[in-house]
Amino acid sequence: MSSTIGILIFDGAEELDFADPWEVFTMSNEVRNQLTDLTPKDRVLTVSQHGGMITCAKGMRVSADHSFADCPPLDVLLIPGGQGTRREVENTVLLEWIARTASGCKWVTSVCTGSLLLTEAGPAAGKRVTTHWAFLDQLTARGKATVLKNVRYVRDGNVVTSAGVSAGIDMALWLAGQMPGIDHARAIQRGMEYDQAPPYTADV
Repeated sequence: MSSTIGILIFDGAEELDFADPWEVFTMSNEVRNQLTDLTPKDRVLTVSQHGGMITCAKGMRVSADHSFADCPPLDVLLIPGGQGTRREVENTVLLEWIARTASGCKWVTSVCTGSLLLTEAGPAAGKRVTTHWAFLDQLTARGKATVLKNVRYVRDGNVVTSAGVSAGIDMALWLAGQMPGIDHARAIQRGMEYDQAPPYTADV
């Protein structure tokens, strides 16, 4: 069964917060192609409030596939973090769209400070969540959710939040294991050569 996966983007979104999961979700389709799997492929798309071009935290410019007005129904919603979340947490149009869209999703996810938007919009309010290590105390102080430390990702119901940046890969691979299956997720991990061997500790 295929899914429609929507990734929210906005000015100031952290590039790898959404590019890492994008790679996992689209690599899933590549794995299916290699296995001559006849299962319909997932549709992975980006959406911003007005559509068109946005400028990310490190300067990358990305053109959204859809605006809020023409975004199709989603099975999975992913909210990235980045400096832009500090502004967007005051954007009632964006928060209402997250809440409305999440209500129809099987999975609602975030990377890094995207959990700020998910808690403020409602889907993660009162749940166990995590975020980037540098934002843990600030998110805890907002009092909207139970914030867990020293974890790569947290699942509470259908809400899955991850720690900062690269942790989005772990979360997306776990999610792939919940949809096509664990063996499929391992094939994605192998295709990406994702071995979690950071520089210096990986020296040979």
